[in-house]
Amino acid sequence: MLEAGEGLVDITPPLGIELAGFHKPAGHERKITGIRRVPSARALILRTKGTSAVIISLDVCGFSREFAQRVQKRASRTTGVPAARIRVCATHTHSMPTLRFFRQWGAVSQPYTDWVEDRAVRAVGLAAQDLAPADFYLGKDRVVGGNFNRTSKTWKTDAEFNSDSADSERWLDTTLYALHFLREKPKRSLIWYQFSAHPVCYSDQQAGPDWPGLVTDKFRERDGLEPSFLQGHAGDVNPGTGDPSLGDPDKVSEAVYAALHHAVNHSSFVKVDEVRLANRMAELPLNIELLKDQLERYRKDPAQCATGEWVDAAFAKDWFVGASKWNLKKASYSAPTSAMRLGEVGLFFHPAELYSYYGLKIRLESPFGATVVIGYCDDFVGYVTDPAAYEKNEYAAIVVPKILDLPPFKAETGRNLSAAAVALLKKLNHE
Repeated sequence: MLEAGEGLVDITPPLGIELAGFHKPAGHERKITGIRRVPSARALILRTKGTSAVIISLDVCGFSREFAQRVQKRASRTTGVPAARIRVCATHTHSMPTLRFFRQWGAVSQPYTDWVEDRAVRAVGLAAQDLAPADFYLGKDRVVGGNFNRTSKTWKTDAEFNSDSADSERWLDTTLYALHFLREKPKRSLIWYQFSAHPVCYSDQQAGPDWPGLVTDKFRERDGLEPSFLQGHAGDVNPGTGDPSLGDPDKVSEAVYAALHHAVNHSSFVKVDEVRLANRMAELPLNIELLKDQLERYRKDPAQCATGEWVDAAFAKDWFVGASKWNLKKASYSAPTSAMRLGEVGLFFHPAELYSYYGLKIRLESPFGATVVIGYCDDFVGYVTDPAAYEKNEYAAIVVPKILDLPPFKAETGRNLSAAAVALLKKLNHE
């Protein structure tokens, strides 16, 4: 009943354009001087009874909603898959450019953005040509030493998460999910996996996928297959154990590889009669009062807005120009979300850097036997944190909206998004 196909293309950026993900003021830009590993645009197409869906994974830091919509429309024209059934995801590697505006965190190269758009569409076309009968298997395993919660000295893990768990504590999801599409030779089998950890092991001027590239290399060399990565709820999560804070790439990739190898080789068959999908715009409440307060503080004394949450004077001045144009009557941001059903497996796609608690909450309350939560999809809205992040004026809650030229979210936005996710998954399950 199920067919699967994959397309893979090179999206190596040119030397000299900016890398994204770390603060670099004017005159100190982090520009590409070499290529550590080849980054990719990967596309997975799934088809049952003439109904198809596509998942695209791009080795970039992030992209705009407009970019995703262009890819969806063009890929739809190429393959006949409706644009509404095409998901575009970023791995969020910090060793690649951004394809959406970041203030002092990496400039957009429009020629490179246009080229990646072309390559993403090309990957979808190749995936359509590669379609072949497949059996779907789902595996999972806990990664040991692969990630840690970077926002707190103490946290709890998914092993302890239950209906009584609360977002007043910090959490960590250590589980890796492997989606294995077994195909008969000469077609190669396909592996797509999800894990939650920022790809930030490298901070130099070499471009590439970061630790997911090493996982791909190791799996290819040892298992003969080339896995594709989907980012999870990594908002408060770095790779490794915390020493070093950005993670040792070889140790992280070895830990992730071990779990992926186990998950693939201990996966269970999932019957898929049809690929079902539902989309919904989730309204993320904006803290307009906080934005007004920030604007007023800057108007009153710009000289006092040059450090801390303001980053530096040039950053603050540029932010003020952009923030002054925001419609202060707009109370929410409409974020694209999507749910997909593959038999008894649910997938939820959203555009945020979601804190761990909310990804675990979605998974716990989902009606499906297994639910894979995938972030950085179809847009990029930055961090969706817990309330404590606003109480403590943490970077993720206060500074990142300024980087992205967005108003800050309200403290309860994470709760709203997770509730919207569960409602959409339940809707899909009952249709």
